[in-house]
Amino acid sequence: METGAVTDVGGKATVAAAVASVAGLVDELARVVRRPMAAPGNDSCDDTDPDSRGNSPHRNAHSSGASDNARGHGVGSHGICRSGAPISADPLGELAESCLAGLEVLARVEAAAAAAKVRLVAAYAEASAQIEGPAADSYEASAREKSLVAEVACVLTVGERAASALLGEAHALTNSLPAALDELQAGAISWQHARILADETAGLEPDRVKALETHFFDPDAPHAARGAAPGELVPSRFRRKVRAWRERQYPDSLELRRAMSMADRRMEYRPLADGMAQICLILPGETACAIWNKATAIARGLQNPDDPRTLSQRRVDVSANLLLGCTGQDLEKLPAPKADVLVTVPVFSLFGATDEPGEVDGYGPVPASVARRIVAEGAGSFYRVLVDPQGGAPLEIGRTNYRLPESLKRWLRMRDGKCTFPGCCNHTQDNENDHLIAWQHSGATGISNLAQLCPKHHRLKHQSPWTPTPASKNEPPGWTSPTGRHYPAEQPDWVPPRLPLALLAGVSNMPPNIDGGTPDEVGGAAGDVSPLEDALIAYLAA
Repeated sequence: METGAVTDVGGKATVAAAVASVAGLVDELARVVRRPMAAPGNDSCDDTDPDSRGNSPHRNAHSSGASDNARGHGVGSHGICRSGAPISADPLGELAESCLAGLEVLARVEAAAAAAKVRLVAAYAEASAQIEGPAADSYEASAREKSLVAEVACVLTVGERAASALLGEAHALTNSLPAALDELQAGAISWQHARILADETAGLEPDRVKALETHFFDPDAPHAARGAAPGELVPSRFRRKVRAWRERQYPDSLELRRAMSMADRRMEYRPLADGMAQICLILPGETACAIWNKATAIARGLQNPDDPRTLSQRRVDVSANLLLGCTGQDLEKLPAPKADVLVTVPVFSLFGATDEPGEVDGYGPVPASVARRIVAEGAGSFYRVLVDPQGGAPLEIGRTNYRLPESLKRWLRMRDGKCTFPGCCNHTQDNENDHLIAWQHSGATGISNLAQLCPKHHRLKHQSPWTPTPASKNEPPGWTSPTGRHYPAEQPDWVPPRLPLALLAGVSNMPPNIDGGTPDEVGGAAGDVSPLEDALIAYLAA
């Protein structure tokens, strides 16, 4: 009880101080942007108290003498407004100086806000640990950590990898790097500088971390860092300086850090705009260098006068071919994906009658031409998916068995698109199908009681109080956290199919608002076929 009281008081005090720093800098920013400026021919001016103007420090050459004009101290050539206060003869110059001063203070506001976030995250993690008490075993400790990371990620609307990194950085700054955190709170260094310190000191013993921090932030320390202060260096140069000092002082830690980094090797995938995506390999430096050199050598060997591709383009094409198992002459062109890729493409777009984009599972929309090429060159089979012509959502298929048939699995992949946990981007091929209400608790095997979960969040659901909310045939479930906060589902934006009206001239019972209107009623369609099937038959018969 006594420990909890001490933690509560200390945590609130540090958080309050961090918030006060932000508030003070915001007030300073407001004073900077409120400086009086007069437009040409304007007699009036702002009667703001001159003593409250421009208290932000300038570190550039204008800060001595010339910047006094920007700070409103009346140095230089001025006119006099009706209230007797001086106005600048160069209002545009004063505006420019005021903007630069505002940017300078705003950078300090952002740094102080980052420090407040760090203290809030660290205080929340410590409070949660004390509320829950000691974990019974490693299994429970792992579940608690996952739940903590998920809660922070959902509150900040960031990915769990970013939330986990923030928790680690907050722990390092509050426990091992207090001087750096104070500098961040004062706005003397940026959040990027603070992250670099947390990253570069990972794996070092506490006394070595303290020595590194003292070297860079204590000007009275023996052999203190020379030259520009940390906050005056761009982050990349600051990282290089910190890393060089650490390696010279503690070369024995390099082997340990290398081993730790080896365990974190991975491949990252990120969809980009315009039908592109990025693949990133995080692997040992010497291996990456060998891959780069081999791809470059093969790309140079393919160079010929008739090839319009640049070396960078050929290097990408070679790498893609090698990863997909192509060799020989196939290296000269970009391969079509023949791996397991789920492509959804409107049927009329597939036939070339419309140009609606297709949808690649795990990526997103792609141009119609790309979808047609994937289907023509890479698809091994086709699946028929009926959609609602009014809303564009696939139609539900009811099931009563526990095990999901392949058709229902495919429909679930299309409805959810990814793991349904908030912020998770795990693609459908890696996910597991889960009953929202357990089968043994009378949960049905229907689309409204199913959701896709990646293995990590599937375990989290059973290890912690995270609870999914009900789903529907067209919408995945939302989630409720252990603290009672609700995070809604990322619902798909279904688009009604676009049908070529020229092909539907003989159809009288088409629903309205398809492709912007209703086809002309030129002779009704008879029979029991649906309007879409009738139009498709007519198109194929033409």
